[in-house]
Amino acid sequence: MHAAEHAIEIKDVSIGYKSRGAEHLVAHSINATLHRGEVVALIGCNGAGKSTLLRALGGYEKPLKGTILYNGTAACDVTPAQLARLIAVVLTDNSVAAALIVRELVSLGRTPYTNFTGHLRQNDIAVVDWAINAVGVGPLAHRAVGTLSDGERQKCMIAKALAQETPVVMLDEPTAFLDFGSKVALFRLLQRLAREMNKAVIVSTHDIELALRLTHRLWLINDGTLHCGTADELSAAGVLGAFIAGDGIAYNCEEKKIEII
Repeated sequence: MHAAEHAIEIKDVSIGYKSRGAEHLVAHSINATLHRGEVVALIGCNGAGKSTLLRALGGYEKPLKGTILYNGTAACDVTPAQLARLIAVVLTDNSVAAALIVRELVSLGRTPYTNFTGHLRQNDIAVVDWAINAVGVGPLAHRAVGTLSDGERQKCMIAKALAQETPVVMLDEPTAFLDFGSKVALFRLLQRLAREMNKAVIVSTHDIELALRLTHRLWLINDGTLHCGTADELSAAGVLGAFIAGDGIAYNCEEKKIEII
């Protein structure tokens, strides 16, 4: 792994939403750092604030309080064009670009670098080729996106994100529609992107056991608080076990397994 680099720093951030002029707090006093070369799993119950936090990190909405830094620069000083070269976002949407050919979809990742006509130069074409090969979807390059399996489509969306050439890749529930084998393959791919390409990868997921085994660190949102650390660290602090525990459910910290008892 490369020397740790701060891709995103979150300082005393509170997130939530406004309704009828009132602020509704979802999580508060968030302090965390996303490093290049690592995969972070963002976990928590439905409604805990995972998507809200990702939207704030991606620049889609402002936090209620606090500061987000991109490579040391405050979010308020980063233009949308600059942000598009810093963060690539992969959303889970089965209807996305169904009529496009895979190569066309991946080429959209070059939008931050092309002029208003979207014309691809030789360098852009080379980057698209590299991204397609990097995730192993070369044989699918001339297929329509709508004909692909969920796992294949998700790989193509990641290729599009790679073509964007950003230091940060952000994925919102990318394993939601995948079978188990495809889920494992996707997490392995994210590990490789972080390790070999020095990407900072953050992925929100409900696949907690895979996150425990196949990511570097966890960001756990629970009861309005963000807990950050390795699975072992959060387990030792009692945070992970308390989050997982339920009626007939327990966490085996030694084997990193959720057990039904």
